[in-house]
Amino acid sequence: MNFCKDLMPLYAVTDRSWLKGRTLYEQVEEALKGGATLIQLREKELDDEAFLKEACEMLNLCEKYGVPLIINDRVDIAVKSGAAGVHIGQHDLPAAKVREMIGPDRVMGVSAVNVEQAVKAEQDGADYLGVGAVFSTSTKLDADNVSYDTLKAICRAVSIPVVAIGGITKDNISRLKGSGIAGVSVVSAVFAAEDVERAAKELREIVRNELQV
Repeated sequence: MNFCKDLMPLYAVTDRSWLKGRTLYEQVEEALKGGATLIQLREKELDDEAFLKEACEMLNLCEKYGVPLIINDRVDIAVKSGAAGVHIGQHDLPAAKVREMIGPDRVMGVSAVNVEQAVKAEQDGADYLGVGAVFSTSTKLDADNVSYDTLKAICRAVSIPVVAIGGITKDNISRLKGSGIAGVSVVSAVFAAEDVERAAKELREIVRNELQV
């Protein structure tokens, strides 16, 4: 499918590390109220039944706000829940295989750290790319660093939207200006905040002003 870049400006990826007594559902709704344009449900510890149940609940929530839900890694959960799509990394199933599994109508996002991976992902049917880590991050310690020049080269090499990820905060978004990205993907910048809605709102405004997306 042709994934609209208008959905990419503030791509929020869930993480249970900062619930602080709240539920993930509550946090995601706060992020949506604040202006998150895309939600990725990322779960590494839940069993299949619990993950599927949560995915269905999150899908209903996201549909209420008119925002797509993407499932991290788990193609089976994405399909069974009816989510908009799935995001995969370079060490997951091959992108071409995932495209076969999900069909032409679901979204497939693929992580990339260089131009070669980016071009291959597009050829294999990716609808958008997640590129990073553009800054150092505590969320994913094994992430490769991607320079500004590489990020810009990737944006020029593909025709699908690119979202930058990794260590992005309201204080460093301006450093991504001119790269060609369609938005930023954030984890702790939203979900570690005391006021998730306010954090999302501030980030969305900064992205709009600094990146014009």
